[in-house]
Amino acid sequence: MKIKIKDREVTLYFGVRFVRELDKVAGMNVNGASLGMGLTRTLPALETGDPVALANVLYAASYDTDPRVSQNEIDEYMENCKDLDKLYDRVMKEAMESNIIKATAKKLKMV
Repeated sequence: MKIKIKDREVTLYFGVRFVRELDKVAGMNVNGASLGMGLTRTLPALETGDPVALANVLYAASYDTDPRVSQNEIDEYMENCKDLDKLYDRVMKEAMESNIIKATAKKLKMV
């Protein structure tokens, strides 16, 4: 999936590295130890329309952009998006096509 942020085309990836990146921004940390859980916590929030969840997904999925887009650029992109519902739908559709995400979504009974 591709989105355009500030005249730059940004490719979003939804594989294992995406999950690792999502854990960094949305995972659980206890006493400085990462417990992961970013995907498990984010999928239900994304499905309910949580804007922070969407921003975290866009940021984590854009890990391969050089230079990497910032969280502020993602936030600005979302704030200026003319059809946020369509963006949620596109992201969910693309994410659910990933074997990595689909497996977790099944266990959460989302598919």
